[in-house]
Amino acid sequence: MTDYDAIILGAGAAGLFCAAEAVGRGRRVALLDHATRPGEKIRISGGGRCNFTNRDLTRQNAAERFVSENPRFALSALSRFTPADMIARIDAAGIAWHEKHLGQLFFDGKAGQLVDLLVDGVRAGGDLRLGTSVAAVRQAGVGFAVETSEGVMQAPRVVVATGGKSIPKIGASAFGYRLAEQFGLRVTETRPGLVPLTFAEQDLARTAPLAGIAVPARVSLGKRHFDEALLFTHRGLSGPAILQISSYWREGETLRVDLAPGRDLAAELATLRAETGRIAIHTALARLLPEKLAQFVVAEAGLSGRLADHGNKALAHLAAQAQAWQVRPVGSEGYRTAEVTVGGVATDELDAKTLEAKRVPGLHFIGEVVDVTGWLGGYNFQWAWSSAWAAAQVI
Repeated sequence: MTDYDAIILGAGAAGLFCAAEAVGRGRRVALLDHATRPGEKIRISGGGRCNFTNRDLTRQNAAERFVSENPRFALSALSRFTPADMIARIDAAGIAWHEKHLGQLFFDGKAGQLVDLLVDGVRAGGDLRLGTSVAAVRQAGVGFAVETSEGVMQAPRVVVATGGKSIPKIGASAFGYRLAEQFGLRVTETRPGLVPLTFAEQDLARTAPLAGIAVPARVSLGKRHFDEALLFTHRGLSGPAILQISSYWREGETLRVDLAPGRDLAAELATLRAETGRIAIHTALARLLPEKLAQFVVAEAGLSGRLADHGNKALAHLAAQAQAWQVRPVGSEGYRTAEVTVGGVATDELDAKTLEAKRVPGLHFIGEVVDVTGWLGGYNFQWAWSSAWAAAQVI
């Protein structure tokens, strides 16, 4: 039996950061993962350059940028280890980065630089065991016994950083949720988040010719909306605006899509009518939208003929078809392509400062396994760093 100050399960973003932070504080740490390579989600995210944080995240806007039963739960950790703190770590390591839009920060080079940095931090005094499966975790004595494929390990604290169900090809599983339930903790409903949405066959038959077209859009669900790019696919809709709204969407709900946000298509069409009314109505709209999309919108509106043949009421109807398009997806592409899992270990089961289970002293849950899901744009990685840092301070 091997004794440690803490055993951390899962060598993803949160687990690696927590282990490296704890080792830096002089703690004896074992970091276990059934995968043979650590930090795979870091390596593959952002096209291999990892959107590692978002500098626009502040205490004032944090709660609105996370999906949870209690979005304010994340504030404690996020305010104590901030994007600025993570940027300082990256700068100190000499890793170059750049900002894209909306505060999103990416590495100039490969994301593996960050994985290497964290792995080196763990190995500076910790025990990183890859290809090691966990059979059971049970309370024993003053702490926990972890039964692994390499024997039994014991520690007063166990940190669960096993992530969610998203992207199973890199080893994602529901292990962390099952472990929480084993110890009597409540787990909220889980579902794919930041994921493309799919259409029913009859709707797909109409939109399939649009596959590959991307346009700026406003996608709304109730009072929630996102202004980013929308992409038509062979299965339905994707693009940042759709990925964002997918974390809020539930089956059966209708989305409202504006394919020309910030514009008055009815007025623009009326101007074209005065200038060149003899052109076909779909030709006129194609001057304002991509051609195939214009043809689709005109067909959906049930219009044809010349632009001059249509009065203001018809043009308003056509504009509404483009700017108030009602879309009812039937599902999503699932965990296979989802960037995150929405839901997880209920926040009311955990201490917001330490991420420790209130009813199971010494058992912590950090990162994606917790019911805290960020927007697209680096928010989920920042939650991983912040929650990992918070737990590491009490190991």
